[in-house]
Amino acid sequence: MYREYDESLHVISEMQQAGTSIFKLDDMEFGRRFAVEKELEKSNQARFVNAVFDETGNFIIYGALLGIKVVNVKTNKVARVIGKSESNRFVNVGLYQGAPKKKGVYTLAMAASDNAALKESQELDPTLFCTAFNKNRFYMMTRREPFDNAQKGERDVFNEKPSREEQTVAATQERKQVLGTSAILRTTSGDIHMRLFPDAAPKAVENFVTHAKNGYYDNLIFHRIIKGFMIQTGCPFGDGTGGESIWGDDFEDEFSREFKHDRPYTVSMANAGPNTNGSQFFITVAPATWLDNKHSVFGRVTAGMDVVHGIENAKVDKTNKPYDDIKIINIEIR
Repeated sequence: MYREYDESLHVISEMQQAGTSIFKLDDMEFGRRFAVEKELEKSNQARFVNAVFDETGNFIIYGALLGIKVVNVKTNKVARVIGKSESNRFVNVGLYQGAPKKKGVYTLAMAASDNAALKESQELDPTLFCTAFNKNRFYMMTRREPFDNAQKGERDVFNEKPSREEQTVAATQERKQVLGTSAILRTTSGDIHMRLFPDAAPKAVENFVTHAKNGYYDNLIFHRIIKGFMIQTGCPFGDGTGGESIWGDDFEDEFSREFKHDRPYTVSMANAGPNTNGSQFFITVAPATWLDNKHSVFGRVTAGMDVVHGIENAKVDKTNKPYDDIKIINIEIR
């Protein structure tokens, strides 16, 4: 038997456009993953991409743009995509399908009991061990449900020592100049008051504040509005294709465990993929947790929510651009 599976960028792009992919991503998420895929292809980490068979030899497992694919080579169909909602691009995978060898005393009383934890400990638990692009850790995926106490904290365990780069960033944050903690976005529809998060996203706040003080955002329109999702602005061309940072180049993402897209009125940077922040930003009108660890949150609306919803309800064309311009008059930093 001979099988060939094409995961090249042009094939993936054609399937996304034609709607023939296993599942269709929204354009923003697909653009982010596409950019990561291009970056992976150019890096030396591409040599670690692999594929493994399960113990039956019927399934081949490998990391791809959509997630970790499990392909049945007998039926020639994708049986499952694991981790499709994760933001990581998984690279190297290893599969463990053995049974636990170390067993304690197993009494008749234990066998007759209805102890779910005990039964689970005796069952087979296939586990995928994965590495991810640009991550200094590995990930394990199983069929087990999370423990009850997982709700008390994050599922990720941060136990590795910070890298030299991370230590440098931390030191830079400590030395940073206080730029401002709040802003008033004055628009043709009314004022929107925002609280800024310079500790969580120092570069995004510095970029926003400096642009605001220099009048960069004055007279720019809200060029993209999606009802029930968000309102977006900050493009000097008014079509979402332009804008640059105060440094002239794109700047890196800044993700926080404290501030996420878990509520409406979150202010976040728009981008075209990892580390491509410029001048555009958006305000959500509903929780959008799928944007976590993909877009940098740097503020929240504290007043003027009615103005946000007024802009959200503007009539738009098929490209989500309002028929009537809604402009930023100016932005006051406090």
